Amino acid sequence: MPAGSTVVDPRHWVLRLPHGGELVLGGRPLVMGVLNITPDSFSDGGLWHDRDRALAHALDMAAAGADVLDLGAESTRPGGGVYGEGAETVGPAREIDRLLPVLEALRPLTQLPISADTRKGAVARAALDGGADLVNDISGCSDPELGAAVAEAGAPLVLMHSRGRLREMQRGIAYRDVLGEVAAELAEAVGRAEAAGVARDQLILDPGIGFGKTVRHNVELIAGLEQLAELGRPLMLGASRKSFIADLTGAGVDRRLPGSLAAVGWAMVARAAIVRVHDVAETVQFMKVFGAFEQARRSAE
Repeated sequence: MPAGSTVVDPRHWVLRLPHGGELVLGGRPLVMGVLNITPDSFSDGGLWHDRDRALAHALDMAAAGADVLDLGAESTRPGGGVYGEGAETVGPAREIDRLLPVLEALRPLTQLPISADTRKGAVARAALDGGADLVNDISGCSDPELGAAVAEAGAPLVLMHSRGRLREMQRGIAYRDVLGEVAAELAEAVGRAEAAGVARDQLILDPGIGFGKTVRHNVELIAGLEQLAELGRPLMLGASRKSFIADLTGAGVDRRLPGSLAAVGWAMVARAAIVRVHDVAETVQFMKVFGAFEQARRSAE
């Protein structure tokens, strides 16, 4: 049996968590609930910046059916496009000061796996020491110290695709073959993580919707998720409330739930392993009903 996950079939994985549990992926996608402990995130900045409000929201998401809670203490909205200059870069000490009070208070209140959404090694190490179970890295392990911290903890790692500097990645976007290039660059991220000591069978891959892509690129990536599955690792899709929904529909950030659910439906068809969402209760209800239709069709066949 490998040190990390056990591959039961090509679309079923059991990833080892650092505190003795497991993250079982396969079948219907797990729901990862987003908790932004920031004053400036694109969709809900400031709503959960207060520790007590953040804890209450985390527990609300758990009660609504979240399978994983994803805590982030730095906004990473990309610059150069609809978000102007993008988010302010936050230093590791400030990010840790935002994250740890919520993480350490939340850890004894839930048995759900907790993910730390960070691109910095120092923050990842502090989060894992503070009770986080996995790390969600939008930079694809660009910081070797992050990979080393994850490897030492024996935790899973989400590697997201992005291209270019965060403050300007929505300028000068160019792909000849977005699916092929994203797949190749995710494979490079896997190589960086492995070089830092993370076992390949502890990795989850995310195509990075909205990070260095146009609306057409985002749509092609979501439509082609099954092709990215050829990389041999479970996939996570984070399309919730993203600006491509506004490009397609004109909907403001507080009116993008239908578009977000459409992406979740496609992720279910493509057999993604995780969907990362802001609207947990609505997503869980959608998935139950959509899944019932899928099950009935399979039974009829």
